[in-house]
Amino acid sequence: MPLVSLKEVLDWAEAHNAAVPAFNIDNIDIAQSLMLAAEEEQKPVILAVGQGAIRVGRLDLLASVVKTLAARSALPVVLHLDHGASFEQTVACIRAGFTSVMFDGSSLPLRENIEQTRLVIKAAHAVGVSVEAELGAIPGAEDGIVGNGPAKVSVAEVEAFINGVDVDALAVSIGNAHGLYKSEPKLDFELLRSIRKLKAQVPHLVLHGGSGLQDKVVRSAIQEGVRKINVATEIRLAYLEGLRATMDSRDIYTYISVARSFVMNVAKAKIQLFTAEEN
Repeated sequence: MPLVSLKEVLDWAEAHNAAVPAFNIDNIDIAQSLMLAAEEEQKPVILAVGQGAIRVGRLDLLASVVKTLAARSALPVVLHLDHGASFEQTVACIRAGFTSVMFDGSSLPLRENIEQTRLVIKAAHAVGVSVEAELGAIPGAEDGIVGNGPAKVSVAEVEAFINGVDVDALAVSIGNAHGLYKSEPKLDFELLRSIRKLKAQVPHLVLHGGSGLQDKVVRSAIQEGVRKINVATEIRLAYLEGLRATMDSRDIYTYISVARSFVMNVAKAKIQLFTAEEN
């Protein structure tokens, strides 16, 4: 089926008290593996292109791959820009066929973040593309992006932001971090509850830094209203682990097959966890 917007799958997640995984893709093998996992689980999926892939010239190539995979599937698939670096980059992705773009203005002053996000929303919503924003520069590093902001966003900041922009999804810093956690994170679920109680219309909430979180933490986040969870590092590590497991092979397709199976196993486990009925 044709690609769908982020809002469509997050509305589905809200109705099912679930979260949709946003998996970063870096090559065709990872993209195919993730789609196979989603097909086996029969759940919607978000395939995200990050800044690392963009820096090595894969934006258009990966967009074409995802559009082809989605066309062959009956599942809802979103092609998403992760951590968009500028208004111009979001427009380039919209032109390339992305159905969702994230503009990351979290390192900017609040007023400037609002102003820049408004520009992105105006361009994206005009053509039916969803927009994700971020508040509180999430600590850690991913794809060369280093978050040095506060460990947690404030409720007042969230209220001011959502009163100023009509964003479809909002990533908030609640003690989460990009990459693998060096110690067990303590996510502030009371902060999530306070955000959801705001009188303003709260957009779908997003949790970045889903790699390495304990299952019970993930389930609690979903119970508190998180509808999209980003997973990048665990997928990449699974792919690399699969390649290392076949180092003695001289058959390239053995490398590919094993690496894909490793990625699929991780992806299926995440999909099952994020969409578990007990959520």
